[in-house]
Amino acid sequence: MTSALVLIDLMPRIVALPVEPHSGEDVLRRCTQLAAAFRAAGRPVVLVRVDRPNVATQPPGSDLVDGLAQPGDVLVVKRSIGAFHATDLHEQLQRLGATTLVLAGLVTTMGVESTARAAGDIGYDLEFVEDAMSGLATDEHEMAVRRTFPRLGRVHTTADYL
Repeated sequence: MTSALVLIDLMPRIVALPVEPHSGEDVLRRCTQLAAAFRAAGRPVVLVRVDRPNVATQPPGSDLVDGLAQPGDVLVVKRSIGAFHATDLHEQLQRLGATTLVLAGLVTTMGVESTARAAGDIGYDLEFVEDAMSGLATDEHEMAVRRTFPRLGRVHTTADYL
């Protein structure tokens, strides 16, 4: 059994959004710590970012945050809310032998939850890092981490992994 850390949409334009209850910068800091811990343990780190479909040029801030990606990380570009639709994420995770996905990033009820639901449908075991994600509103985030995510997997904090 291999756990892979899957970090969703840590792009400057999304990190800068007014998210709650954790700021985008706090989420980024915790995700960076998680990624370092997973790499040190020899576990895979998957970085997902979104490209807007049907536009000639992506908006400024559409790449991953500078310095986040490291050699050996898996990079996935999605064109929808979730990271599995029309990407090679599942194939990449199978190649790595990943059976458990540890999910974090932005935004809780959008990219993170959509990716989690698809992952659950495929059969992955799921873990969620509550303080390494944030929502567009605190009540949305709290609903996901207190009610939805416990039905799909286990909810932890960054400290549980460090």
